[in-house]
Amino acid sequence: MEDFIRVTGARLHNLANVTLAIPKNKLVVMTGLSGSGKSTLAFDTLHREGQRQYMESLGMVTGLVSRPSVDSITGLSPSISVDQHLTNRSPRSTVGTVTEVFTYLRLLWSRIGVRPCPGCGKDVPPSHAYGYDDEEAEGEQVPCPHCGIPVPELVMGSFSFNKPAGACPACTGLGEVIRADVRRLVDGGRSVAEGAVLGWNAKVVERNVSLLRAAARHYGFTFDQDRPLDELTDRERDLLLHGVESPEFRRHFPDAEPPATVTAGRFEGVVTAVMRRYAERIEDTEYRERTEKQVLVKQVCGECRGARLRAESRAVTVHGLTIVEAAAASLDELAAWLGGLRERVSPDEWLFVEPVVADLTERVRRLVDVGVGYLTLEQPTPSLSAGESQRLRLAALLGSGLTGVLYVLDEPTMGLHPADTARLVGVLRRLRDLGNTVLVIEHDLDVLRAADHVVDVGPGAGREGGRIVAQGTPEEVARAGAEETAAGGSVTGAYLSGRLSAPASKRRGDSGRALVIRGARAHNLKDLTVRIPLGRLVTVTGPSGSGKSTLLLEILGRAARRHFHGAGERPGEHDGIDGWEHLGKVVTIDQEPISRLPRSNAATYSDVFTPIREAFAARSGGRLTPGAFSFNVPGGRCERCEGAGVLSVHMHFLPPVEVRCPGCRGRRFRPEVLSVRHDGHDIAEVLEATVDEALAMFAGTPAIASRLRRLSDVGLGYLPLGQPATTLSGGEAQRLKLAKELGRKAAGSTLYLLDEPTTGLHSADTARLLGVLQRLVDAGHSVITIEHNLDVAHASDWLIDLGPEGGSGGGKLVAEGVPGR
Repeated sequence: MEDFIRVTGARLHNLANVTLAIPKNKLVVMTGLSGSGKSTLAFDTLHREGQRQYMESLGMVTGLVSRPSVDSITGLSPSISVDQHLTNRSPRSTVGTVTEVFTYLRLLWSRIGVRPCPGCGKDVPPSHAYGYDDEEAEGEQVPCPHCGIPVPELVMGSFSFNKPAGACPACTGLGEVIRADVRRLVDGGRSVAEGAVLGWNAKVVERNVSLLRAAARHYGFTFDQDRPLDELTDRERDLLLHGVESPEFRRHFPDAEPPATVTAGRFEGVVTAVMRRYAERIEDTEYRERTEKQVLVKQVCGECRGARLRAESRAVTVHGLTIVEAAAASLDELAAWLGGLRERVSPDEWLFVEPVVADLTERVRRLVDVGVGYLTLEQPTPSLSAGESQRLRLAALLGSGLTGVLYVLDEPTMGLHPADTARLVGVLRRLRDLGNTVLVIEHDLDVLRAADHVVDVGPGAGREGGRIVAQGTPEEVARAGAEETAAGGSVTGAYLSGRLSAPASKRRGDSGRALVIRGARAHNLKDLTVRIPLGRLVTVTGPSGSGKSTLLLEILGRAARRHFHGAGERPGEHDGIDGWEHLGKVVTIDQEPISRLPRSNAATYSDVFTPIREAFAARSGGRLTPGAFSFNVPGGRCERCEGAGVLSVHMHFLPPVEVRCPGCRGRRFRPEVLSVRHDGHDIAEVLEATVDEALAMFAGTPAIASRLRRLSDVGLGYLPLGQPATTLSGGEAQRLKLAKELGRKAAGSTLYLLDEPTTGLHSADTARLLGVLQRLVDAGHSVITIEHNLDVAHASDWLIDLGPEGGSGGGKLVAEGVPGR
């Protein structure tokens, strides 16, 4: 049997005819500078070809699914990837539902749960409903043993917030009540005729005024379109906002039937229309998030207090614990409770629940092992970081029992505290020991040292990368970088050997200016008061789940938006923040995607594409406008693919496949547009170029070069200008935001809040990013980073360490001061 995966002549993207042998059934780490070609080799070549070969063996592949640009790959296994992209952003999805731990809890509560009788209030013992494990089953009525009234038998659906049998009726199981913010929809100081309803143009105003007046006539009153909204009567205001069929309006005319048709006055209402459209498109993530941000407000449900379940389900206990309390506990705490359950249940109960508890215990243990023991089952999955989401998937893979598989993982240590790295390495080794090949893209030196085999791709990024500069055991790669690194040598090996290390900090003194966060109590924070010195590089460290993001993003970041802009989400619970007078602006740069639209890319987001299009228009001699060089609007783009360069082909039983547009051959533009050249390159070639390559093309155009240089400075020199925003990692999105902020004119002293800016960066790239952050501080600004990277911590002027653990064991100030003292 072949002991190696052999790749011959890989040429995809920047890969320079790569040939290598990867040992099978080993833990293999692929590393190298950002943009060196690691992901292209691991995901776009090995994983993609592994999937293609497996599907082909099942007769499921057509000619539309092309093989990667490679001469041959032999010894390949079926492949499973675990990347950084969040796939489930439904507000109904939680850690408990995606891991199925909550499903097993529901089964446990339905079998041995005790609840108070609604008649006499005494406990109704469990009926051991072994036959009602089906999600859709409905329990029979059983008599209360104390008073005899019929009580519904408990079934799994009784504890599901996604089923009518268990969901809180007030919030339908969301835990939140979403309402329209009337202040964002209408201007109370203006009349309808003057445009009080924001978003209504003149034609819409004319039409709706007619409907409002018809509705008012139907009920025997007059609607005054010329009176300011704040001066309208209650019934006029309720008609406008909520419409004729709403409870708010019908209370004025309880016995009257609404108009039969729209033209007769069946007016829907401004607020009602917004909520209807929101409900109809709830699965459209882009629309839902935009609407929530612009016109909606979220409030904790007053009925269930965020627990999502109806009152009857919330009252059921298993040995004194409700399922709501179990879901609110950290996975570490849940594991301890499950460990002591055997001693608390009766022998009869244990017969019913032993297999359930065994499965529960194993699932929770796997989650703790991958380093997410601080998470709770109730946490919504959209709030998870990319690293946390990836580790949940990794825990699921541990339970699959598959062997002979190639697992491809993208930076599983992302967002993980160094103290948890050893545990994660143990999980990766367990996957390997099951008889699998585990291929990990990683920069963490501890993971590299724990690998069986290391492949270093480089030596640089973009066109300067794409070659194998070193491979072998960690010790062999370290020896390759121990000597002075010649051109084309292993930079990774130099860091592994210790010859290269992070730059030393200059250690600035205390300026006397500071922000002080008082009484922070949100989530797991324990009434913290923290002083953050300004005019310095400050790093907040601590285990995953210790409260770092809560303190800086949910409290400080949100409070800053409200202080400086008077808008934004409500900050997490705290007493107050002192020291705003020292700042002109606060900029929060997190890892949220810059856009969920594939037409957005690095060039459009950073505003560099506008001067590039203007430069090409100037080269056309007046024949073409800058708009002709845009692939987002008609004019110069290929209309067959509408400037996308690809066409989506529907595949029965398989996801859609993108194929190159035959009209423009993937080049996006019409021939007359592509005939215009700048420095020998057409507009399509510019979009295919990396930031650093484009910087060489436009070195003589300051408006373009300055924007590109900022992208290069933050470590994005390898990034193709036209790479879709949807394919960017969280770290790349954050650095793109940072580059854009660096181009804005500073409003006095600015505080920059960054959430793990080194995510996805090689040690050499981290050193470069640190230089950018240090220059910001030297210019009189303040920088606070949430980081696990020890190089950043060492280079900081001040450290704030939270902990000592994650979840309920965190939220305390463990230490603060100058690093190393």
